[in-house]
Amino acid sequence: MKKISIIGSTGSIGRQALSVIRQFPSEFQVVGLAAGSNWSIMLDQIREFHPVIVSMAQEKETEEISRNLELDILPELCWGEQGLISAAADTQADIVVVAVPGIAGLIPTLAAIKAGKDIALANKETLVTAGGLIMEMAARKNVNILPLDSEHSAIWQCLDGVPRDEIARILLTASGGPFHSGPADLSGVTVEMALNHPNWKMGRKVTIDSATLMNKGLEIIEARWLFDLNYDRIKVLIHPQSIVHSMVEFIDGSTLAQLGTPDMRIPIQYALTYPSRWFNELPRINWDNIRGLTFESPDLKRFRCLSLAIEACREGGTMPVVLNAANEIAVEYFLAEKIGFTRIPEIIDKVMDKHEVKEYTDISDIFTADKWARQQAREIVWC
Repeated sequence: MKKISIIGSTGSIGRQALSVIRQFPSEFQVVGLAAGSNWSIMLDQIREFHPVIVSMAQEKETEEISRNLELDILPELCWGEQGLISAAADTQADIVVVAVPGIAGLIPTLAAIKAGKDIALANKETLVTAGGLIMEMAARKNVNILPLDSEHSAIWQCLDGVPRDEIARILLTASGGPFHSGPADLSGVTVEMALNHPNWKMGRKVTIDSATLMNKGLEIIEARWLFDLNYDRIKVLIHPQSIVHSMVEFIDGSTLAQLGTPDMRIPIQYALTYPSRWFNELPRINWDNIRGLTFESPDLKRFRCLSLAIEACREGGTMPVVLNAANEIAVEYFLAEKIGFTRIPEIIDKVMDKHEVKEYTDISDIFTADKWARQQAREIVWC
């Protein structure tokens, strides 16, 4: 029986991971759960899965859980950053699912790796901001980084057992979000419009990143570390059908692709069951209804966030940290309806332009750059 901890269990990916676990009660045991403020959903998860450790963002949420939980054996309740670390590292988990959004996923990921636990990673920002540190530490600790994103899972599956010197390039597919076609002027985009993704059900922040194509930019940086390839060997293709989840082109001209329905439970299950594949009842592709699979290059002028991410990947060092931090602040203000959609890349661009790139040597360098970029972004918002 594999023991699982989930960091971000009340979010979209966390709930889908629990949905997968629910289908295999004799194969998985949930030992740790961590979330933000949604204590009512956490209550239901505790009652069903009986974790050993539960962490929430603040102490007040754990107090609500204590008042409302009617179990003979209560989990250990903790909160804050130390609570995230405990849920990730202080259990007998074999795999830690990191599904919390933003740079908040970095600390529990590092703690779990130090504890020797495999990481099922849905948090892009961990590798975007600290890819060099994460991959070096994982190799030293003999820890597997198992990608949960559908695109990186696809590449991982295509590369299973393949020597790296046989890879020509990676082809990352993107749905294009809700605005891949239509008017060139996106200044009138509302929050409701941007959250209306045509194919995927995701959290609010990730959905906005998909609408700006920043999501794909972050995935380029993530893939650079996961698969040890330079950015110039990673190409993005718009694929509106979201059936081909990504492809790998080899040096002999062959290309392998992984295909499936746009359902995150498929890559989640693969990561949790690796190296095996288990039968499930999830939807299959109905080939009789597939009328075509199309691909096109993204418009980098229209989707400036993607080109900014490519630039940050090229610069390296602390620039991806700054890109990510500025984007998180800009998206936060857009979701609060305090800035327009097209100001997101403007703010990121200005922050990056002000940044002096440095090579990071430890986690403190990353958090210093992150804090600086967030402050700069907030100041630019109100200029």
